[in-house]
Amino acid sequence: MECPVPNCQQREPTALGRKLSRLRPWLQTGFLGIWLAPVGRWLHGIPGCVFHCYSCPLSAFACPVGVAANYAALLPVVGEVPYLLMGLLLLVGAVSGSLVCGWACPFGFLQDLLGKISPRKISLPGWVGYTRYVVLVGLVLLLPMVLGFKGIPFERQAVSICRLCPAGALEAGVPYSVQSVLAGKGWVMSWFKTGILLSFIAAALFIHRPWCRIFCPLGGFLSLFNRFSLFHLRFNPKECVECNLCRSRCSMGVKVDQAVNVSGCIRCLECTTCGAIEPCFALPKKDSQQAPENPA
Repeated sequence: MECPVPNCQQREPTALGRKLSRLRPWLQTGFLGIWLAPVGRWLHGIPGCVFHCYSCPLSAFACPVGVAANYAALLPVVGEVPYLLMGLLLLVGAVSGSLVCGWACPFGFLQDLLGKISPRKISLPGWVGYTRYVVLVGLVLLLPMVLGFKGIPFERQAVSICRLCPAGALEAGVPYSVQSVLAGKGWVMSWFKTGILLSFIAAALFIHRPWCRIFCPLGGFLSLFNRFSLFHLRFNPKECVECNLCRSRCSMGVKVDQAVNVSGCIRCLECTTCGAIEPCFALPKKDSQQAPENPA
């Protein structure tokens, strides 16, 4: 990407940035092994902190989004509150913000891999990230709650986040459908959900992490902590030479040189290849959020 600032200085990626860039896919693979660990279903009562379908045959933990929607449907009837889920997500958010999105989420890792197939990418405006909160409030909380109040249990609700989820289609629908086809019983996943999955795969080829950027309610919730979490990014304006390296390395379209720790950041840490941005683990300082005097 060319530098938008005339006569700007050029900068080589930092050693730390290069190390983190090489390390991330290995850690993503390692975490994938954890979420798909062959430990049976005895951990299904424990929600995870990443977006991963509960119904996947290899799923080790419960999906936090599915757990939240189930409890939302139960709340008007029996007053059940998911204290374990709330405590887990608040802890993860307060400590690391959306770091798990960039380094531990299996569905995010899949989108990263799909995105490598095609070099051509469609840029999206920043406001599309707010639709994640529409999904969170509407599909995950309010709709199950309203239908639950009418006496319809979550698993019988015709419209729900789980019925529309591409992760559920890929991680549960496809394995069970393939198993059914091999047994001579035909494709069991609905063609509607199959279409959702195919549309998602096509979108992931040309839009970097479309689910994360537009729809993911879990990522939207965790990103609310980015400005306050112990792990955060710190911008040092004295080190900024307006080389545009941080922007060019950010696949999420965040203008890192203008504002770090925003809700659109998944903390992949690619921007740390620029010497002006560094990862920190401490209470955030106000000056760490400031932009340079003449941002690119």
